[in-house]
Amino acid sequence: MKSITELSIIIPVFNEEESILELAEEISGVMKDLSAEYELIFIDDGSRDSSYDKIKSLADKDSRINGVRFRRNYGKAAALSEGFRISNGKMIVTMDSDLQDDPAEIPVLIKKLDEGFDVISGWKKNRKDPWTKRFPSKIFNLVTRMMSGIKIHDFNCGLKIYRSDVIKTVRVYGELHRYIPVLAKLAGFSVSELVVNHRPRKFGKTKFGASRFLKGFLDLTTVLFLGKFERNPLHFFGILGGFLFLSGLVINGYLTIQWFGGVWIGNRPILFLGILLMIVGIQFISLGLLAEMITAREENLKYSIAERTYVDSDV
Repeated sequence: MKSITELSIIIPVFNEEESILELAEEISGVMKDLSAEYELIFIDDGSRDSSYDKIKSLADKDSRINGVRFRRNYGKAAALSEGFRISNGKMIVTMDSDLQDDPAEIPVLIKKLDEGFDVISGWKKNRKDPWTKRFPSKIFNLVTRMMSGIKIHDFNCGLKIYRSDVIKTVRVYGELHRYIPVLAKLAGFSVSELVVNHRPRKFGKTKFGASRFLKGFLDLTTVLFLGKFERNPLHFFGILGGFLFLSGLVINGYLTIQWFGGVWIGNRPILFLGILLMIVGIQFISLGLLAEMITAREENLKYSIAERTYVDSDV
């Protein structure tokens, strides 16, 4: 059984051999001043340099430091998910390993969390990156803010703090790590943000390209769809399918009236459009019904397991 600590600090690592020792030393100094029980977890996401050797060296010297190594690069979401799985802190801090996130912000994040929030997301208001990263990020954050309805300014900031209940509830996979505040909000947790210090990159170069923004918007669609329609998919497919079917029905009804009036409609493209809309509409409604059946089956199975557990217990 895991022993509960006060704070877990999770740091994904990918080819950051120059930064690891300095980062660990900074965190150690901050935590010494904070006088809090903590664990430091490095997740080596398939680094091709000596990052994991540095992590092993730190772990050999300090029992509070732990390391996990992936055989290949799976991405930041997978690294964070693994860190969440093995962590045992009441509060969980995530931060990047490139020294741009300032460990001195950890006590400030904890203080903000103690105001009653479940998630505090960092805001790199004075971001020390070139405009080629800042400008696309501003657009990305603006669109995400508008689509999600969550009024935070920096979804991409790696410096965040969570209560343990949050990471036990949200599922992080693919590229969904930047949307943990959205997932948490959809799950009923309270989310806030805090301006944090951001530092220039000291070693190496960024590991993220422009393609992550396109992937990010696709992932946002996934998050919003699952958050709103995971338990009632027919509400989405049924509304869309119903609209398409009714549009086709109106078109074909209009053409039918013309046909009775003696107008030849067999060679009119709008006839095929009406038929296509009706067929596609029926397919969407059928897809929604199938999704509802799958959802209902999973819910019934979950309740069945819960009931069986209750009956077999000593309560």
